[in-house]
Amino acid sequence: MNMERKYHVAVLMGGWANERPVSLMSGEGVADALESRGHRVTRIDMDRQVAARIAEAAPDVVFNALHGVPGEDGTVQGMLDLMGIPYTHSGLATSVIAIDKELTKQALVPHGIPMPGGRIVDCEELHRADPLARPYVLKPVNEGSSVGVAIVTDASNYGNPIRRDVAGPWQEFDRLLAEPYIRGRELTTAVIDGPDGPRALTVTELVPKSGFYDFDAKYTDGMTEHVCPAQIPAEIADLCMAYAVKAHEVLGCKGCSRTDFRWDDERGEAGLFVLETNTQPGMTPLSLVPEQARYCGMSYEDLVEAIVAEAMRGVDSSGEGGTADG
Repeated sequence: MNMERKYHVAVLMGGWANERPVSLMSGEGVADALESRGHRVTRIDMDRQVAARIAEAAPDVVFNALHGVPGEDGTVQGMLDLMGIPYTHSGLATSVIAIDKELTKQALVPHGIPMPGGRIVDCEELHRADPLARPYVLKPVNEGSSVGVAIVTDASNYGNPIRRDVAGPWQEFDRLLAEPYIRGRELTTAVIDGPDGPRALTVTELVPKSGFYDFDAKYTDGMTEHVCPAQIPAEIADLCMAYAVKAHEVLGCKGCSRTDFRWDDERGEAGLFVLETNTQPGMTPLSLVPEQARYCGMSYEDLVEAIVAEAMRGVDSSGEGGTADG
């Protein structure tokens, strides 16, 4: 696609979350793509004066290329709603729910989307006893991109119980989500919105060269092999895409989202579990959504313009700003 109307787009990137470097790469890629299509772009590196800087720029729309807190958790969305400025990706309520892994479970599981069990634990508990039978996974409740994830096995050198002096997410967070470890394969599916509603692109399998698919594996070139499309049975691919669209709709995502899975390939369809839905997936050269879009015949520039077009849908005709949760 090549939008006839050209916009003034403020690309919001950076910030102070763990994912700042990734956000800067995403934002620069988006800004370059928009400029190549004739749009006017203002690059804004998120800081505490961001509202004043956006107001001064007076854009038609904000492309939210932030990852993590506060760009993905509803904070920036609420600010832009108050300012009456349209923005890309999901709105306030969706962002609050989707970044919180426990709230996401409460939203999705009643709609028939399988997710691992588990519970929230205070880190003090971990130093007394395991919250679940090993092996299990510990992860922050509201961080993205595999930040602070630990897999606790009988062979791990964390101790039993976990020692306080061993590096891990229990030293960074007061509370963690404990989930049973699901053996098998890491899969992911992107969903993008269009005039006819959301559609899933394809399924990618993520094969880390060593260890598991953590933050470094995601964003370091050569550390993870992306098999796109995944070499999996058609019924599993269809199920991934159906669950991803359902999660996108139930959570009220806008623009694009990416849903991550674990699949125990010894259990067939019963072994497929949704881990989380990312409301603002990465847009770097290594990122999964642009890669899946390319596989489906959509260029990076087309993808960026499609996300902007979704943010502006209904705004051009009504003259109203803001993005509502649906």
